[in-house]
Amino acid sequence: MTTETFLEFEKKALKEVNEKFGDEGWDLKQYVLILLFYRYLSENITRYIDSNQKKTNSDINDYSLIDDETAYPVQSDIVGEIGYFIPPSQLFANLAKSLANDAILDSLNEILSNIFNNIENSTSGTPSEKNFRGLFADFDVNSEMLGNTVKKRNTRIKEFINLVSNWKLDLGSEHQYGQLFESLIGNFAAKAGKKGGKFFTPKEVSELMVALSLINNKVKRIYDPACGSGSLLLKYSKMLDNDKTAIEYFGQDENLTFYNFCRINMLLHDVNFDFSFIEHGDTLENPKHLDEVQFDAIVSNPEFSKKWKGKSNSLYINDSRFSPAGVLAPEGRHDMAFIMHALYLLNANGAAVLAEHPGVMYRGKTEQKIRKYLIENNYIDSVIQLPPDLFFGVPIASNLLILRKSRKITDVFFVNVGSYFQREGSKNKLTPANVADILEIVRNRSDIDYVACNVSQETIRKNKYLLTVSSYVRDLQVREEIDIKGLNSSIKEIVRNQNLLRNSIDLIVEEMEDATSE
Repeated sequence: MTTETFLEFEKKALKEVNEKFGDEGWDLKQYVLILLFYRYLSENITRYIDSNQKKTNSDINDYSLIDDETAYPVQSDIVGEIGYFIPPSQLFANLAKSLANDAILDSLNEILSNIFNNIENSTSGTPSEKNFRGLFADFDVNSEMLGNTVKKRNTRIKEFINLVSNWKLDLGSEHQYGQLFESLIGNFAAKAGKKGGKFFTPKEVSELMVALSLINNKVKRIYDPACGSGSLLLKYSKMLDNDKTAIEYFGQDENLTFYNFCRINMLLHDVNFDFSFIEHGDTLENPKHLDEVQFDAIVSNPEFSKKWKGKSNSLYINDSRFSPAGVLAPEGRHDMAFIMHALYLLNANGAAVLAEHPGVMYRGKTEQKIRKYLIENNYIDSVIQLPPDLFFGVPIASNLLILRKSRKITDVFFVNVGSYFQREGSKNKLTPANVADILEIVRNRSDIDYVACNVSQETIRKNKYLLTVSSYVRDLQVREEIDIKGLNSSIKEIVRNQNLLRNSIDLIVEEMEDATSE
């Protein structure tokens, strides 16, 4: 399938999903997404076994058609190679075929639960166990959202299986499953607004953030402390020229559903389980990667201005992540805590690119003190004001904050690209040309009237550590100068011409009346 054909298919698939799910899309997203993943796992193991059988000239040329007893003896070998095992009878394609018999509606929920449990159990005691443990937990076959009886719930599940089964996906075309998975999440997030936006970063913004982190930076170990579905992390495999298996992916998210989605997304993009380290939990309160070697690149779009424990937890002021600033981020807004967390885990030559609420750049009290710490220690490289309404459910103009630890210059580069967008539907969007232009501005790091400027630490210090872009980059105000005297003269001329015209009309009317009377 060509790229153009796939895009056409993708558009059609999203339309089908929207028609099938309606307003329930966000609440039922896990059903179609996990079924898509189950189909991928089934086709992946079938392709792997069939290709190996051809190499050995075996009589077996279609794994889906053999009996389970023939497959079980090689289970451990298969798990060792691809990380999991599915017997032929439990492959997605065979389950989809069995739906032709309506009797399955009495037990479809139990059949699916058994299949998912078996996939997970097949990894027990192996290196891939951490990547599969609890992966299908969100597929609740007994959820009341599916219906109030077993048969109604199973009927709904059958509809979802048929939907996914009918999609013409090519496992041989790179990442079609992964692309569709991410597009579906983005589609659900767009319709859910703010509720969904905190777990998904629009594709174009992700690409910009990753590209910014790669400027003058060699990357092997990448990290997202609020990874959501993993879309930011996975942009590296697309944008780096080196073998993607050489990249180690680290992430954490406190939402169980999206923690699972991120792990699924990694597998759909062929990230080997030896290179994927995704964890579940609150990053600030229960960080999972503090013992790791520091990271070459950190990219993240954490939820804006969320509450956290802050000073109510007496341990935080001595936490090595937060203590250098001498103060903690306020309990009502964790933004600065995430910045300090990222800075702590960034290596000496790396770069962190963080999406931030604009208030982070100007709010006072402890947040101002943390900005002071960041400026005085020369950690802030750039601040970029993005166009408004880029993120789902966030209409304001967000900022990108770029951190570096080993800077040879002390100026901070401020960039206003608020007009670099294209309106599409109900959202603003960065076009490829917009992304390219922004990257060029940041790479060149030159002053541009109304767009960008380098600002000294001394100037920022005098400005009480304000980091709002508008404090340093002037807005282009286009005002037409009006010549009042000339305008008055023109008005008088218009009035004079109107009077002449009126007099002329009056004379013509009088002449016509005279002619009529004669």
